[in-house]
Amino acid sequence: MTKEKIFLLLLCFLFIGCDRTKPPIQFFPDMKNQKSVRPQAQFREPPANTVPRKAKRYPFSDPEGAEKKLKNPLTPTADTLNRGQFMYNAYCLPCHNSNGEGFGPVVKRGFAPPPPLSSEKVKQWSDGRLFHIITKGQGIMSSYASQVDPIDRWAIILYIRALQKAHGGKVNGAQ
Repeated sequence: MTKEKIFLLLLCFLFIGCDRTKPPIQFFPDMKNQKSVRPQAQFREPPANTVPRKAKRYPFSDPEGAEKKLKNPLTPTADTLNRGQFMYNAYCLPCHNSNGEGFGPVVKRGFAPPPPLSSEKVKQWSDGRLFHIITKGQGIMSSYASQVDPIDRWAIILYIRALQKAHGGKVNGAQ
């Protein structure tokens, strides 16, 4: 037999042996054929009693405990109020608006409005309670603990107190 006939015979065997209904035999499996998990579908819990590096555990689970024990370490200076305004404009303004009345750009697009920061209810809250709400979230407001550093949260609270005073009336919850 000539080489051409042998080649044609082998080629025929190759095509006869192909079955397109079965997956091909893989000697080195590709990554496309692996078990995969959708992103963020499974959250791995950290081991018990561990704290992430460069992080402190927030000790309060309820606003009442934070209200009683947390005090604002900052004083209302021009620098802290400017920092508070900067952070407020970055994180709070979309929902609470620049005046704190709760009709920010997000609310104008259909989200539920938050309570006005100048309301008597919010004025009665202590700085510790406001810190807890920014840290843990409340209602439809999510936690801002991962986005806003604790010192900046306190600066935001000082700025909120300045907004409340600008709206008139005594702020009872301020410390």
